[in-house]
Amino acid sequence: MRYLLGFIACSLFVLSTLKAQSPKNSSATDIYHSIEKLNFLGTALYIAAHPDDENTRLISYLSNNVKARTGYLSLTRGDGGQNLIGPELRELLGVLRTQELLAARRVDGGEQFFSRANDFGYSKQPSETLEIWNKEAILGDVVRTIRKFKPDVIINRFDHRTPGSTHGHHTSSAMLSFEAFDLANNANAYPEQLKNTSTWQPKRLFFNTSWWFYGSEEKFKEADKSNMLHMDVGTYYPMLGMSNNEIASLASSQHLCQGFGRLTSRGTEDEYVELLKGDLPNDKSNLFDGIDTSWSRIDGGKAIGEILYDIQENFNFKNPTTHIPALLEAYQLLQKSTDEHWKELKTDEITTIIASISGLYLEASTMSPYTNAGEIVDVQIQALNRSDIDIKLKSLFLNEQSINIGNVVLNNNKSLEKKVKLTIPTTTKFTSPYWLMEKGTLGTYTVTNTELIGKPETPKAFNAIFNIEINGIAIPIVKPVMYKYAKPEKGEIHQPFEIVPEATASFADKVLIFANASSKRIPVTIKAHKDSISGTIELKYESSWQVDKKSQPFTIAKKGDEQTVFFTLSPPATENESSISPIIRLNGNEINKELVTIEYDHVPTQTVLLPSEAKVVRLNIEKAGENIGYIMGAGDEVPTSLEQIGYNVQLIDPTTITKESLQKYDAVVLGIRAYNVIDELKFKQRFILDYAKNGGTVIVQYNTASRWGNQFENIAPFKLEISRDRVTNENSNVEIIAKEHSLVNFPNKIDQADFNGWVQERGLYFPNKWADEFTPVLEMHDEGEDSTKGSLLIAPYGKGNYIYTGLSFFRELPVGVPGAYKLFSNMLSIGKDKVEKKEKIKG
Repeated sequence: MRYLLGFIACSLFVLSTLKAQSPKNSSATDIYHSIEKLNFLGTALYIAAHPDDENTRLISYLSNNVKARTGYLSLTRGDGGQNLIGPELRELLGVLRTQELLAARRVDGGEQFFSRANDFGYSKQPSETLEIWNKEAILGDVVRTIRKFKPDVIINRFDHRTPGSTHGHHTSSAMLSFEAFDLANNANAYPEQLKNTSTWQPKRLFFNTSWWFYGSEEKFKEADKSNMLHMDVGTYYPMLGMSNNEIASLASSQHLCQGFGRLTSRGTEDEYVELLKGDLPNDKSNLFDGIDTSWSRIDGGKAIGEILYDIQENFNFKNPTTHIPALLEAYQLLQKSTDEHWKELKTDEITTIIASISGLYLEASTMSPYTNAGEIVDVQIQALNRSDIDIKLKSLFLNEQSINIGNVVLNNNKSLEKKVKLTIPTTTKFTSPYWLMEKGTLGTYTVTNTELIGKPETPKAFNAIFNIEINGIAIPIVKPVMYKYAKPEKGEIHQPFEIVPEATASFADKVLIFANASSKRIPVTIKAHKDSISGTIELKYESSWQVDKKSQPFTIAKKGDEQTVFFTLSPPATENESSISPIIRLNGNEINKELVTIEYDHVPTQTVLLPSEAKVVRLNIEKAGENIGYIMGAGDEVPTSLEQIGYNVQLIDPTTITKESLQKYDAVVLGIRAYNVIDELKFKQRFILDYAKNGGTVIVQYNTASRWGNQFENIAPFKLEISRDRVTNENSNVEIIAKEHSLVNFPNKIDQADFNGWVQERGLYFPNKWADEFTPVLEMHDEGEDSTKGSLLIAPYGKGNYIYTGLSFFRELPVGVPGAYKLFSNMLSIGKDKVEKKEKIKG
């Protein structure tokens, strides 16, 4: 089903969230709500840049109060952010955030779309954003979405007129929308799209403004609102048992990896939209005022409307099945309409309503989450009619494969269950997010199949087409083939059924750092996705590196089992950056993929196939000290990275911190946003600072000051004020201003070359005010901005040292940036140069 019917009551919401892909059960109230939406033929599109940018209050209001078909176009999938709930970053984070957006839309009733834009990180100017994104390509994606979705009204989250005042992605989303509004109706713009869609002219374009854009509530009260529409979106829905604000809060709370779980709100909520293009409605509380949203807007719609409006007006909540004959009549009339756009949409909606009213349950499920091309799998078919309506299952297809099931009468509450065989064609492509199938650029994903552009996820590999006859009327109903299983602690779970290679291979570490000329034993894990496989595996590597064996054999008996083989890799004598990848040779095929599973309760399980490779870096790096204590914050891979260069890293549970527990460490490092996300630190802060005072080294990575409230007077032993200053250009010039400080001289000499090859940014949330005890080490700035010296600050404290840094080590270390490793090693080694001098004197 493209569009899930209405809403279930609040008590059932949690269940539907935990079982995000489970079949939905619709009550009579839900069905009535769906009929209301069936009878509104108006469409609204909300446009912004990222997951969590959307205004769920307005999306829910348009979907559930206005009853409009409502969509959200997020230009990116949020790939450049952080993850508060797990290890996924970059492409994998984009996959997770895509599913969180879909979970939010299941709550607020909207639909979800994307462009090919890659969230490459924070950008200060739209000019930079649009250059990296490839403006023409992403503008074309916005035009394509408008032409396919055909919105009557478009609402921008951000203001296209204020470049430089907010995230460059934000402003760019509004600028592209503003331009696409007219281009969508221009046949000379992106004419290749018109093979599969048609031009479209939206009626109105709005900017979803608020006091925030004016700087204060007082300024907004005084602003001229003659060109604005106002809506109270805090309305309560008695039929749903929830207010619009409650629904919106639940929707935005699906963005768990961004820490957006929040309390629900209730009561009046004002929303304002400013008209940018089109005519100003006479009714300034109605975005669709003057736009025909009735059935009369389509060919043959008047007769259809007469039937469906009557059902809505006289809906039988006790026995909705009385409406089946009228719904079937409307269904038949709709098939005669020449308006293909509305015919397709409303056919899906009517079909779903008919199935819901009759309690028709149709399912095609497998006993395994995946299989391989060329295999034959068992599919369990279930068809159940839970009404006295005359329903027959005339035929069944699994994609194009006809299943011999016969012309079966579905009697009331008598389940038809049959196990059938599904042959997977040898030409079937592996299942994976379509935008990750090919290598893209920094700013744009590569999608060769243009029909996929805009879709939130890859269409399901296999579908069951149930050709149903209801009261003699033929209606096809499509259901995806799903994997169904149960867990004792969770109950029944549904997840996508996938097509994967017979085997995949992966490295335990995605970056391998060679701090000296010594060889390393590299484990490569082969996972079988089929019983009884045998083959060979070899490493692909650059000629300056050496491997002890050309290839190794492997044999794995059981599907799902793993085997690890080892190669000894020797680095070159000099510094070098390269990559290695495993090549599996199996049954005449060459496989170089790894399979990553993303599994959380609030979204469906995702399987992602990625090129299997690891970056290998030969460094000439020195270090002092050995034992590092690490307090994880919002989640990063820095501890693993430090282990790569020989440190013994122990993760510290904040609840266990005492005055004595930290003394065994040469340095204690706090992960990104630790003070933002770990409440326990407000009780342990004194122990951390005492550790430094007594001779230890404390390194605090970036935090956002606005998010720890008043629980910390200061996270440092001296005055330190954190700002929103950041340097987003990873290639921006860096000046070493404390040239004689040991932090840039021991044990590694840091110079300009060590800031080459950084990714995504230099750093973020730099302090802009600090006590005289701090020494700023670096100076940097983005083009056209004043320099900032707050990226790396160090202060002696008692016998030890305190370091605060907003440099994005959490991005640089996991991708193997050599200079970042050297600088971090120096931070961990601070003070150790004095110890070494004393030891030499004693010797």
